[in-house]
Amino acid sequence: MTTDTRHLSAFTLARTYVHLSNLGGASPVDVGEHFWETLMRRDDLLEGRLLGLFNLDQDSDHCEMHPAGDEILILLSGAIDVVFHEADGDRVSQLRGFQTCIVPQGVWHRVRVQAPSELIFITPGKGTETRPPSEHAS
Repeated sequence: MTTDTRHLSAFTLARTYVHLSNLGGASPVDVGEHFWETLMRRDDLLEGRLLGLFNLDQDSDHCEMHPAGDEILILLSGAIDVVFHEADGDRVSQLRGFQTCIVPQGVWHRVRVQAPSELIFITPGKGTETRPPSEHAS
């Protein structure tokens, strides 16, 4: 058996995500400029979950929804509000340094940045949908 040497080297989670397969494996994934634009065409990444880190200094430019499972958001530093767009109105979860929230499967959501932040995400990719935040009330 040959070991992929990428598994043995340290890397920065903001530039190299980790694909967590449904079978228990973990593989580094290089993140280039067009990564998010092409993600839904990457069959190798749609099953399982993706682990990565965002450096946030402005509100997200989209809302998203994950039909294949819950998303986990872990705030390392800063301050964000996770806005859940629910049938009976918006609900806000305020995250401050080291707090975590779970975004339920199928719930539209977005992030508002209250202070520059570092956020780890663990998300199911399959079927993820995005749309402009203007389609939801603030």
